[in-house]
Amino acid sequence: VQLVESGGGSVQAGGSLRLSCAASGRILPGNVLSWYRQAPGKEREFVASIAWSSGHTEYGLSVQGRFTISKNNDKNMMFLEMNSLKPEDTATYYCGRRLVYVTDYADWGPGTQVTVSS
Repeated sequence: VQLVESGGGSVQAGGSLRLSCAASGRILPGNVLSWYRQAPGKEREFVASIAWSSGHTEYGLSVQGRFTISKNNDKNMMFLEMNSLKPEDTATYYCGRRLVYVTDYADWGPGTQVTVSS
């Protein structure tokens, strides 16, 4: 499955953005789709994940209460609604796919840049 992110851009602190992740094929039950981000010189950081079947969500501590992950099973798409953006949210955002009981990700998108200015 190929994943492609979109929706990145530049925004001022306090603003909002909505990222999308489109899959080239059908996402089967038993998969988890996630958002990670990586800022220059930093390690890749977990942002949020959603289980494709149950819809169970998890969030990284730094984004809890500000970001919301969602999905559209019919369109094989995942979204990340980002509110109250901070300059420290500046990063390249990636979507990834893994099986529920596997820790390694099978697929990654090329990423989309989010820049938050103060």
